[in-house]
Amino acid sequence: MTIHLIRQRASSEQVAEMLATLTTYIKVAVDLEQEILAGGGEMHADCEQVLLDNGSQQAVIWGADWNPEEQEVTFESLINIRPSQNNRSMEIQDPAIRTQVERIVRRCFE
Repeated sequence: MTIHLIRQRASSEQVAEMLATLTTYIKVAVDLEQEILAGGGEMHADCEQVLLDNGSQQAVIWGADWNPEEQEVTFESLINIRPSQNNRSMEIQDPAIRTQVERIVRRCFE
């Protein structure tokens, strides 16, 4: 399982390594403050931990998936369940947060 911390655009080698686990999509955790992401592995929580280990704050980390074939971002993850931040489901509810997550994911993968 390879999880990469991506600060700029991911290389094709990094994308291939992140796709190795799930083959059709990449699980990511996005730090909205630092505008970086961690991607790869089997669980969003693994990506979240990489960000936490690199100094990110949990309150600004959100989970999503990147499907490179469809060039699509989806916003569902267990790490997104946060009643204290008014997000009571796996899906990111706040449109502004969704927009930020999508912008960062697209910048790193497109």
